[in-house]
Amino acid sequence: MSFKNLNLIEPLLAALKTEGYENPTPIQEQSIPVILQKKDLLGCAQTGTGKTAAFALPILQLLSENARPRHERSIGALILSPTRELAIQIGESFAAYGKHTDIRHQVIFGGVSAFNQINELKKGTDVLVATPGRLLDLVNQKVVNLHRIQLFVLDEADRMLDMGFINDVKKIITKIPVKRQTLFFSATMPNEIAGLANSILNNPVKVEVTPVSSTAEKITQAVYSVDKKDKPALLIHLLKDKTLDTVLVFTRTKHGADKLVKSLQKANITAEAIHGNKSQNARQNALNGFKAGKLRVLVATDIAARGIDVDELKYVINFELPNQPETYVHRIGRTGRAGLSGTAWSFCDWEEKPYLADINKLTGQSIPVVQDHPYPLPLRFHPEPVVSQGKAPVSKRSGHSANSSNGKKKDYRSRRPAKTNNA
Repeated sequence: MSFKNLNLIEPLLAALKTEGYENPTPIQEQSIPVILQKKDLLGCAQTGTGKTAAFALPILQLLSENARPRHERSIGALILSPTRELAIQIGESFAAYGKHTDIRHQVIFGGVSAFNQINELKKGTDVLVATPGRLLDLVNQKVVNLHRIQLFVLDEADRMLDMGFINDVKKIITKIPVKRQTLFFSATMPNEIAGLANSILNNPVKVEVTPVSSTAEKITQAVYSVDKKDKPALLIHLLKDKTLDTVLVFTRTKHGADKLVKSLQKANITAEAIHGNKSQNARQNALNGFKAGKLRVLVATDIAARGIDVDELKYVINFELPNQPETYVHRIGRTGRAGLSGTAWSFCDWEEKPYLADINKLTGQSIPVVQDHPYPLPLRFHPEPVVSQGKAPVSKRSGHSANSSNGKKKDYRSRRPAKTNNA
């Protein structure tokens, strides 16, 4: 199927051709017709599935069909995003897809002065992409009027929950018209998110693409068993391979990200961290440097990493395993995008073994563990099963369940580290 089969207008098709898009992804193929029919939509899709275009294209078309004079321009579509990076990325998508239309868009987010954002809003905009905190602030200042919203998009709803934004989201919902079209997207569907979806959607069409339990088939996965104190040395050892030219590394905490960057820089490896404590300019400069190839390693926390979209990113390394298995799927989904191959390596110390077991259980696989490296764990602490290889371990989804832990699973879980959400 081509985009022409989705009844998109010519200005959008021309923009897609310029961007090099030929065929829609599954979520685009399923979502665009539903949205054009002005129905509510509940989309369950993980990162890298083409979700932004799935809602941006039909929104641009619907607003174009109901165009108003510039002097009467008011916000017709509101897209809520959990992070600044993702908001900027969504804004870039609207700019690219809407280049041949008369639709104006603006992105607002916190962490920077609101002065320029307010001045641009006064000029009028059709599409507003916003993070919850800054939007509420400008609504309370009466700078933003949400009374004429026709389309409301809640993107990355599960991440909104993780970041503690759900109450802000609920406040915003009370300020927009009840009669509207709502598009709700979430990679996972915990009970609170499912409840929110049920409360704001009206007879929605459900679109589910690439369940969160699955990892891309073309992503090579492996686990390195390593003691916690040896993880920085192991990462530096792996980065001696110059073919690892752009590597996205995940840590669980902001402090851990900064500490790791210092270790890498000391080893003459260009690296920067991106997390919630960084200023917007610092985060954007680091991301731009990484995309441009000027920065070899970008160290990120999960929350800050939402919105990182790097073409042909080949390597993702979990310096620390996430304490939620769904997060693992999202992390490694940064590579192997658009049908390309990718590599995802994870470092696992003995305390993280329960996390690995949870990941194997969720994804229905048993990720092989590499022992043949300079910093192996003692044999008794190996996450099962063990493989011995030199350079790049080769393993893709095996489709079988994780091996047992020889009766020790309970002991390991009794020492499970406390869950953290410090990003």
